[in-house]
Amino acid sequence: MSYYVIDVESDGPYPAHAFGYSMVCLGAVKVTSELNETFYGPTKPISKFYEPSALAISGFNREQHETFADPAETIQDLYDWINETTVGRPVMFSDNPAYDWQFVNYYSHYYIGRNPFGWSARRIGDIWCGMKSDAYYKWKQHRKTKHTHNPVDDAMGNAEALLKLQKEGFKIKFK
Repeated sequence: MSYYVIDVESDGPYPAHAFGYSMVCLGAVKVTSELNETFYGPTKPISKFYEPSALAISGFNREQHETFADPAETIQDLYDWINETTVGRPVMFSDNPAYDWQFVNYYSHYYIGRNPFGWSARRIGDIWCGMKSDAYYKWKQHRKTKHTHNPVDDAMGNAEALLKLQKEGFKIKFK
């Protein structure tokens, strides 16, 4: 299996064409010891709705967001990149898969008819909490890359925390 850490920036709390919000961009890092395979994909809005405060977190305004790539192209590019880089089944990890996975899942099914990660994702923080036997373990201290809300930076920091898990004894092999 190949593991990917995904981070999504959006302009609201949930995706949908009607009465929903849009992904602004996503970043992905394939987890290897080098962390040298990344993907960045901006997407233009899919609905007229957005929360300015949510969009501002990404560092973009609405006018910029409207100039981004067509979501169908971005999701196809993500799918192609995963297929080119994966060994076995791809598995998605995230800081917050309840948020990130829902955008990846919605966009993937809507635009290409399938989610390359299947029906689930793994939360890095939960694994850390289990490793430390502490439901409130502050795992984000293991990120090296600063959390900037650039989704590649954020995915990279989370991938670094996943590598640290392996060094501390978590049984996972990266391919």
